[in-house]
Amino acid sequence: MAKKVFVTGCYDLLHSGHIEFFREASQYGDVYVALGSDHTVFGLKGRKPVNSEQERLFMVQAVSYVRDAFISQGSGILDFETELRQMRPDYFVVNSDGSIPEKEALCEELDIEYIILERKPHNGVVASDTPIPQSVRIIARRETE
Repeated sequence: MAKKVFVTGCYDLLHSGHIEFFREASQYGDVYVALGSDHTVFGLKGRKPVNSEQERLFMVQAVSYVRDAFISQGSGILDFETELRQMRPDYFVVNSDGSIPEKEALCEELDIEYIILERKPHNGVVASDTPIPQSVRIIARRETE
């Protein structure tokens, strides 16, 4: 039986960095993605997501590295806590910029191995869907180093 790998995020403008993260996480087992609801994304980022939670769910579920995805029922930075407690995965995988003490403490409490991956951009392109102001834009740049 494959190990269960839990990851979280909003995955609003799905890009190659997200896919690479799912690929790396899948090396630990079957990946289950907890998506932030539209309400949670607005609360955390101060803006509505570009794509609705149902659209984001459809896209993430279509990624071959993902076993399943669902909308987290909670709110705030630990909106996934109920689902994490119910699933009791073997691993909780985050990127280095998504690692916070609250996530690590929750994993310690639940005896879930907490894994921090370094961001590895696909083909040297760093992409993000976080700094989107009033107009929709994707910030991407080539690594020059």
